[in-house]
Amino acid sequence: MAAPITEIYREVDEEAVKQQKMEELKSLVSENEDTINNLFKILGELNDSGVLEAASSMLQGKEKIAKIALDQVSREPVTNLINTLMGATAALMEADAGQTTKLIKSALSGLDEGKTFLESEQKIGVMNLVKVLNDPDINRSIGFGIHFLKGMGKGLKE
Repeated sequence: MAAPITEIYREVDEEAVKQQKMEELKSLVSENEDTINNLFKILGELNDSGVLEAASSMLQGKEKIAKIALDQVSREPVTNLINTLMGATAALMEADAGQTTKLIKSALSGLDEGKTFLESEQKIGVMNLVKVLNDPDINRSIGFGIHFLKGMGKGLKE
């Protein structure tokens, strides 16, 4: 008995496949004529402005560009910056969001008050410094600053 047929081989007419693809392409072009016209206008503008030439040059020199970029990123100042940003990010992630927001808003408020003072051109004397200690806002800020410095000193000791 003969072996059963398990595969069917079809002869592919390459010319017919090409003809079918050409018809599909013609159909797509006719359906999207406005889009294709806009695409050619954009490409023309990019070519006229030199962007296509620059992109082509970058693609041709991609290995050299990658080497330069890696050399720049691996320089000590850049790695220090990356490490500093990572450390600052880690510290900020540990901080209470509410307290951080309140502190930043308070600092911005202080900047506004300071700017107003600078515009007034007033002078502060020694007696004014003693008097302002009785102001609850200033007292609160000075107390915060003193305790902030104390906590920072403890942190630096560790």
